[in-house]
Amino acid sequence: MQGFASLYGFQVYYPETLRRHFPVPDNYSQFLSGYDHDSYLTLLKETVLGTHAPENVILLEIKPNEQKTRVDFYCTRDYLGIQLVCLTELIQEGRRLFYMHPSTGKKTLVKRIYNRLIFDELNAVGNTLGPHVDIRQDLDVEWVAHPSWFYRVSKFTLPFIRHPFVPPTFFLNELKQPPADLGNYVLKPLFSFSGRGVIIDVQPGDLDVPDPENWILQQKVKYADAIPTPDIPAKVEIRMMYLWKDGDSRPTLAVNLARLSKGKMIGVSYNKDKEWVGGSVAYFER
Repeated sequence: MQGFASLYGFQVYYPETLRRHFPVPDNYSQFLSGYDHDSYLTLLKETVLGTHAPENVILLEIKPNEQKTRVDFYCTRDYLGIQLVCLTELIQEGRRLFYMHPSTGKKTLVKRIYNRLIFDELNAVGNTLGPHVDIRQDLDVEWVAHPSWFYRVSKFTLPFIRHPFVPPTFFLNELKQPPADLGNYVLKPLFSFSGRGVIIDVQPGDLDVPDPENWILQQKVKYADAIPTPDIPAKVEIRMMYLWKDGDSRPTLAVNLARLSKGKMIGVSYNKDKEWVGGSVAYFER
């Protein structure tokens, strides 16, 4: 569960590229809830831009052209007409933010930020960036999604959910006694991103952390080796991706992202020496 943007642009481009080279049936689609290419992009544009012109909306990141997800940034720029802006390129005047538009060369007002900046990364590299705007201030700008969503809709929600399809999860500071089968659990920092700090093979001593209120103990999910590849089968996670347009009472299920893994966890960090892994897509029968 993640209240943070994912590959909403790439998941249009990539599946349609696959169709040009592989026989994907016409009645199968990566889009959900009845959406197609045009209607999905309309919803995406309305969600990201709100009521603003594209030149007043930016995709904000730290060094966007060096990120692993930059292909999604380029797709988003091309589909929506917004610019990619590094945190170090923002110009602050009072509570207002500006950037230098690459096409016009003019200082342009930022009214809305499509946030792709991860505070976990900012905290790690902030001292090496040089001068940059502190975006934690009260600024005259709209956010989509607000950075606080990353914290409020995240691993933090898991201990509150009781459901057969949600692995039992506990705040470490509320755990009276470790489970007898500790090896069947993973220890996760609440507010890290992309698997940083996760302890997969937990030992009793790992539970002795100085801030247990910021950790969860989650029962492991056993992924099936379900996808044949040229060497060994891959595990797969299907991420259901929602868009929540301003004014709508609830989010809309719109598209999906499949992630293939052969490591102990889903994610880039655990698959660096593996092949036929990474971001992909699932096609659903209409």
